[in-house]
Amino acid sequence: MNTPLSTFLAILACFLCFSAARAAPGVTISDQDIGGVVKSPNGPEAGVWVIAETRDLPTRYAKIVVTDDQGRFVIPELPKAHYQVWVRGYGLVDAPKVSALPGQILELRAVLAPDKKAAAAYYPGVYWYSMLDIPKSNEFPGTGAQGNGIPSTMKSQYYWVDTLKNGCQSCHALGSRGVREIPGFFMDMAHGNSFTAWTYRTQAGQAMGYMATVLARLGPEKGLELFSRWTDRIAQGAVPAEEPARPRGFERNAVYTLWDWSSPKHYLHDAISTDKRQPTVNANGLIWGAPEESTDLVPTLDPIRHVASNIRMPFRDPATPSQLEVGKGPSAYWGDELIWDGHTSIHNLIMDERGRIWFSARIRPAPNPSFCRRGSQHSSAQVLPLDESLRQLSLYDPERQSWQLIDTCFSTHHLYFGHDHDETLWTSAGSPTSGVVGWLNTRRYLESGDEQKAQGWTALIIDTNGNGRRDDYVEAGQALDPNKDKRVMAAFYGVQPSPVDGAIWGQSMDVGFSRLDQPGYLIRLNPGSDPARTALAEIFQPPEGTFGPRGLDIDSKGVVWTVLSSGQMASFDRGKCKGPLNGPTTAEGKQCPEGWSLYRFPGPQFTGLDPKGSADHAYYIWVDRFNTLGLGKDVPIASTNGGESLLALANGQFVNLHVPYPMPFFTKNVDGRIDDPAAGWKGRGLWTTSGTRANFHGEGGKEASPMVFKVQIRPSPLDH
Repeated sequence: MNTPLSTFLAILACFLCFSAARAAPGVTISDQDIGGVVKSPNGPEAGVWVIAETRDLPTRYAKIVVTDDQGRFVIPELPKAHYQVWVRGYGLVDAPKVSALPGQILELRAVLAPDKKAAAAYYPGVYWYSMLDIPKSNEFPGTGAQGNGIPSTMKSQYYWVDTLKNGCQSCHALGSRGVREIPGFFMDMAHGNSFTAWTYRTQAGQAMGYMATVLARLGPEKGLELFSRWTDRIAQGAVPAEEPARPRGFERNAVYTLWDWSSPKHYLHDAISTDKRQPTVNANGLIWGAPEESTDLVPTLDPIRHVASNIRMPFRDPATPSQLEVGKGPSAYWGDELIWDGHTSIHNLIMDERGRIWFSARIRPAPNPSFCRRGSQHSSAQVLPLDESLRQLSLYDPERQSWQLIDTCFSTHHLYFGHDHDETLWTSAGSPTSGVVGWLNTRRYLESGDEQKAQGWTALIIDTNGNGRRDDYVEAGQALDPNKDKRVMAAFYGVQPSPVDGAIWGQSMDVGFSRLDQPGYLIRLNPGSDPARTALAEIFQPPEGTFGPRGLDIDSKGVVWTVLSSGQMASFDRGKCKGPLNGPTTAEGKQCPEGWSLYRFPGPQFTGLDPKGSADHAYYIWVDRFNTLGLGKDVPIASTNGGESLLALANGQFVNLHVPYPMPFFTKNVDGRIDDPAAGWKGRGLWTTSGTRANFHGEGGKEASPMVFKVQIRPSPLDH
């Protein structure tokens, strides 16, 4: 029986809903939706985000939509909970949060930014990041510590830019507030000197060794000088010269759903939701994560019950190195606490057709067992013995709740299933100079349990003598021999078997800081009948003026897609090649420029650099072969770190899927899953996770956990 107070509140709620509904014509909702209109003193606000967040569920949950051209919105399919709802958008500052329940229609007030600095606080990081000065092209090759501060091994400007993007920006969101502003902790240590503060900053935390390596490539003095000058200008009030555009077109149809998972002290590298070859596998099932160096706890998310959990990955050898053994300097966030304790270095993961999860993970110390080394009877070791492996393989069966640890002679980084009868698992080595591609015959392994007989590896050999078969070869760095083939000391970073012809494609990183002075390649590997002895490779450099391929995927037609650190998405169609693909002219990979197509990333470019490129770059790329997002079949989607978005190329135009909360949205890869083919947009979507190594640099600080993101495209901004 209602009390007088509850009756009054119910009548008031109905009155408010009715009043708001009159202010939002055309907005209809169910009792699971929140809808309404956003207005400012300028009138209805189109292309701004409306965020609804709750902590009533087992893990923090939020859903975000975009207003239509009349400022209207519908946030669909919300779990029963109390929500805080607010508006965020370019040209605005955050509006006060409003309490709401599903089933309500609201009129939300947007707050106009009082000045450019306040507005720019919400820009994607690339707008701030592009304000960084880049050494001029005439400063290369570097003249060393006693000269211009750039190492003499850094021969070209593009290698410096590639190192900055793929060495720094690939782990940290450089333009985010947590990086473009120096914490007071470091400024106090440095007595107000920003150069010294940056020195302390790059020595903080358990990644200090990696940061020192990258700084050495850039030139420590030069790099720290440019970073400190950049943050000084920002501290003095400088703001980006360019402004981002508000969402439009399909971007306004996006629905973003967010969940917390893992721990604020951990970070995620990657996530998987399904078999990438069969996106209906694991429908409505758990999302799985790869926490890289931070922990041995594999995070999971149940997106139906909104429950986040963990499963501990074992390792084989008690002497397996731990991140607790890594040195560190004091952190502005964690002091002297060691927050990463991982042994297993879980970098990447893939799901098979039975829902089992395969991981690239460390199970032992680096030195290889005898079957990998010289003198072994293993067929691959007889051709190319290997002395160490930095990361191997693990397999988890959720149905049996059991682990299998698989020793490999080759290092693993990314992994992907082939389309063959043996369900071959192809891996990348990660390191650009390892010169090895490895694989596991999973059918043979699962039938026999014999990890030695199920694996193999090969060098990358180019058919430079042009006879169509693999012969003896000269090593990388040696002159061509007309009677021999040529080895290239590249290795796969990205890896992807073709769904069309059985070739294995990889992508190798630029290594301009090394004695090899080697550009990045796309690499096509034809395994042949006995890959350790018959595999032949073709290498392809990006077009003149572009550089830095990172990651790749292949569409259903066999066209290869990658992203370039020069600031473009690129495709390569081998079928368009007119010249020879073997012989001595192919040793450098400069053949077939006609196979490439380029698409410049939106947003600003660094001052003085080629305007055909962008300051933005992407960590990886994924092709939506099955239209799981809703923009069409074979749409390539780049994970742009600076732009803080998933950038989809549909019908030759970019659709910028920017997640505005929490800032920054920083992801490394995606996959798409179809939970219900008959449910339209509601039954499908993309899945990804936050990928920055430092979630505490972003919105929420030390309390910020990594997040799972689901991205969907509905027919219109008002569909529910």
